[in-house]
Amino acid sequence: MIQINQLTKYYGDFCAVDHINLDIKEGEILGMLGPNGAGKTTTIRMLTGYFKATSGTIRIDDYSIDTDLLKIKDMIGYLPESAPLYSNMIVYDYLNFIAHIRGLDRSKSDARIEDLVGLCGLDNIMHKTINALSKGLKQRVGLAHAMMKDPEILILDEPTSGLDPNQIVEIRNIIRQIGKEKTVILSTHILSEVEATCDRAIIINKGKIVADDLIKDMIRRVGEEQIIYLSFLEASLDDVKNRIIPFDGVIAIQELKSIDEKAIRLKLTCVNKPSLRKKIYQIIKKTDWILIEFSQETKDLETVFRELTKEK
Repeated sequence: MIQINQLTKYYGDFCAVDHINLDIKEGEILGMLGPNGAGKTTTIRMLTGYFKATSGTIRIDDYSIDTDLLKIKDMIGYLPESAPLYSNMIVYDYLNFIAHIRGLDRSKSDARIEDLVGLCGLDNIMHKTINALSKGLKQRVGLAHAMMKDPEILILDEPTSGLDPNQIVEIRNIIRQIGKEKTVILSTHILSEVEATCDRAIIINKGKIVADDLIKDMIRRVGEEQIIYLSFLEASLDDVKNRIIPFDGVIAIQELKSIDEKAIRLKLTCVNKPSLRKKIYQIIKKTDWILIEFSQETKDLETVFRELTKEK
């Protein structure tokens, strides 16, 4: 449905988005994950036509954003991080106003507002002014605004930012409900949002896509690995590597800086087998090495996210 090819955006000499390629299928809920400043919002603003790309192409169905911008905008509902609401208006009047400027006639607008009130849980606040609402309720009104024209694609930029845990769960549930009928793109830097809501995730760092997979496959793959940390005294690095690297189940070994200058500290990336730590310990026990650290960290999506987005 959406094809993004070599999409690039420069601000002066700074490259905010660096030759991104991405295909998004119809009916997919895609999580766009990355640290603050990674390029998520810039990508979204190019996708919605708010920013013009420096280079590259965006196509939605048979339309190009360069030649069919109005048609593409008509297909998209967009909720930015801070919902652009008129705070002095009553919720009912505001939604009526949005229906009017989106071109819905009276007979259709009343039915559409009624549907959105039910979907977004606005029943008890329609008579209130927007500035009297909590941030979570304002986000719901903003979501109803974005959904007014019944768009094929819904784009949400940090939709749960600043919300309390109960409000976050409520917004997640609404997004999942919408995702049964729409293509949804959800931008966030919160990993749990993607795990709880999305079918697939991409991780963006420094303007580049560094990971792209189905959530279930990401979870399955990272669960197949574990990290083991070892520290030794009175051992040579070559001897330790020669004994451990060939060991079945050790994928990679990396030397780390140790607090004790006399110690050797290693990070082992291993297959996640329950018996592996026991076997490694049995190898160590046959030596004269003094073991001062032996700890394990099972990889999860948060670990992968940190590895892919950490400063180097």
